[in-house]
Amino acid sequence: MKTPQASYDSLLAPYSASAPITTDAVDRRTLPTAVADRLRELIIEGQLPAGSRLNERALCDLLQVSRTPLREAFRLLSAEGLVRMQPNRGAQVIALSEKDVRESFEVMCALEALSGELACQRISEEEIAEIKALTFEMQACHARRDLSSYYHVNRQIHDLINAAGHNDLLSTVYKTINLRLQNLRFRSNLNHDKWDQAMREHQDMVDALVARDGARMANVMRLHLQRKGEAVLESLNPPPNSD
Repeated sequence: MKTPQASYDSLLAPYSASAPITTDAVDRRTLPTAVADRLRELIIEGQLPAGSRLNERALCDLLQVSRTPLREAFRLLSAEGLVRMQPNRGAQVIALSEKDVRESFEVMCALEALSGELACQRISEEEIAEIKALTFEMQACHARRDLSSYYHVNRQIHDLINAAGHNDLLSTVYKTINLRLQNLRFRSNLNHDKWDQAMREHQDMVDALVARDGARMANVMRLHLQRKGEAVLESLNPPPNSD
């Protein structure tokens, strides 16, 4: 039986060969931000699961940084709602309750729908062209079943749609809520049928943007997030074995 530390080490093993974060490549003033960026990706992709404690020694070895920038990165992620700082117990990845997940997706449905509707009113031709190009790139990732790359492009597209609404307050609220859900949005594509559906919905988004059809875009975005929320809640409450 594996010890908790052995399990933690094996969890991070695939990342041990990745390029370390060093002060040769990153200015010392931005090193905590770079460390936070790397940790955020590990959390989003499930390599640091919800509820797991963040082992400082293992992470310092992985990222080849000292504890000072690592702890500052923990504080940055704590401000984003991704990590909980516990006195004398270190840091832990936040685990959302089922109620938290349901409520967060309900809010994100509304935010995404409003972003899409406003984008259709205010988006530029250059912004449409960028979203179309990224959608083609995402289709290629989908065809290769490269979920990690797909999701990176997916996030860019959703962020661009939100930005195209040109509403600063909406963008601030959107980013705050969305950070809590990135890991869950990533996991919602682990089911291939649901992933295929999500890809089709992204093409519908492009069509609605090109037509500047705000009502259609809002509906597509709302359904897109509803389905993601449903997929996540199903994964939290799998149906009983029918055998």
